[in-house]
Amino acid sequence: MENINQDDFTLSCFALLEETFEKAPVKTGGFYLDADTSLFATIDKLSGEQASTSVGENEATIASHLEHIRFYLTVLKQFISQNETDVVDWKQSWLVNTVDESEWEELKKAVGNDYRDLKETLKKFESWNEKKIAGAMAIVTHSAYHLGAIRQIIKIL
Repeated sequence: MENINQDDFTLSCFALLEETFEKAPVKTGGFYLDADTSLFATIDKLSGEQASTSVGENEATIASHLEHIRFYLTVLKQFISQNETDVVDWKQSWLVNTVDESEWEELKKAVGNDYRDLKETLKKFESWNEKKIAGAMAIVTHSAYHLGAIRQIIKIL
């Protein structure tokens, strides 16, 4: 198997991250999202009350999914930046269930900050090893999964 060109991988990785979190290219469309369906565009339209509404007994709310994404961004940034990581208590990532308007705005802001921090970390990599590549791919796919879950909840609300 041939080696992947680092510049090609980096460009593709950032394009997918930006599509997932920020926006899909309007003129050309994205790799998998339509315009105005990124995470930030999706959650910006919601109130704290909507984000706190469960669509079924023991079902995660949009606020829960967003906090889980925030938690995951932080953990994966540590994972790909260091050789060792502490054992992660993933249950902690699901503790937020309901938010008031102020808490909702803070959560959205925190996710944006953690996302931008992760992007800056990735931009500083001079080379990509297997761990960094897998981590970057995991961030995209994991976040895309939760974006899909959030968008499905919105359809039910």
